[in-house]
Amino acid sequence: MAFELPNDFRCPISLEIMSDPVIIQSGHTFDRVSIQKWIDSGNRTCPISKLPLSETPSLIPNHALRSLISNFAHVSPKQQHHSHSQSQSQSHSLISTLVSRSSSHESRLESLTRLVRLTKRDSSVRRKVTESGAVRAVLDCVDSGDRVLQEKSLSLLLNLSLEDDNKVGLVADGVVRRVVAVLRVGSPDCKAVAATLLTSLAVVEVNKATIGSYPDAISALVSLLRHGNDRERKESATALYALCSFPDNRKRVVDCGSVGILVEAADSGLERAVEVLGLLVKCRGGREEMSRVSGFVEVLVNVLRNGGLKGIQYSLFILNCLCCCSREIVDEVKREGVVEICFGLEDNESEKVRRNATNLVHTLLGNPMEA
Repeated sequence: MAFELPNDFRCPISLEIMSDPVIIQSGHTFDRVSIQKWIDSGNRTCPISKLPLSETPSLIPNHALRSLISNFAHVSPKQQHHSHSQSQSQSHSLISTLVSRSSSHESRLESLTRLVRLTKRDSSVRRKVTESGAVRAVLDCVDSGDRVLQEKSLSLLLNLSLEDDNKVGLVADGVVRRVVAVLRVGSPDCKAVAATLLTSLAVVEVNKATIGSYPDAISALVSLLRHGNDRERKESATALYALCSFPDNRKRVVDCGSVGILVEAADSGLERAVEVLGLLVKCRGGREEMSRVSGFVEVLVNVLRNGGLKGIQYSLFILNCLCCCSREIVDEVKREGVVEICFGLEDNESEKVRRNATNLVHTLLGNPMEA
């Protein structure tokens, strides 16, 4: 008996299984190649919801879904069918144990652990957990202070947030307050999962505004970016990137003293930090802070020489924005040999890199084009 891969794994545009799923600001997920072609063709609406997209839409990697697809692809159809049937029969008793006030710590932890495994693969179980009202019990586990219980409950919330229909509801249920508390005092693993959860929730526009305006949410992410380990720093930068696609959040991030911290992170090789700076440069406060950071131009030039395509794209954009506002920066950028670097990027495989390089050259040579 054939058992097809879930439709959630297929790109809504190509209808093929996604190899690099990304989330756009409407909250929907597409394969990167397909949605990039849609955007490059001049479309600025979501293919599904028809909601308007920004002029330069953010494509946020859906790491959780990519992992699900990869894991699922290595399981035989017979195993998939058996697993699906088994998970449906198990989920009811696990949810009952989780929500029962008489359940012991051990049984609650076991239920969480098994539900994390089930919800990672099965969207119907994710829907069943939320529809049963079990989210409140999961949030209580986050509040418990028990490190293991906390990590499992955060992982379950992250899996539940994979469903687009759950994202707004989870925020309404009070997830953000718990996540911010974990970002402040949780274990390293819990902090990383908490930041990833914010990224997942923030793909919906209304959640970007809610999370950004929540007291200490942004400052907690900035603090994690500064003091966290490699995984924590990467996840916090990704969450900040998701939040900063909402214009009102950019000033909030700048006001938390993030610019210098992001520059340090970029200098250490965290390319996502460059992408966040590429959003912050769009606000006046961001540009002013960047112009004050000693050595910032050198950091961006190093990315131009040694970074990946995304880092190069955003570094060119940032430099162009700063050069449009400051003659001093123009002179510094010229001294660093950026004109020559831009000429070398004329044949780059990325259309955005080529365009940004051309714009920067025109700005540096005194004939600015629109950034």
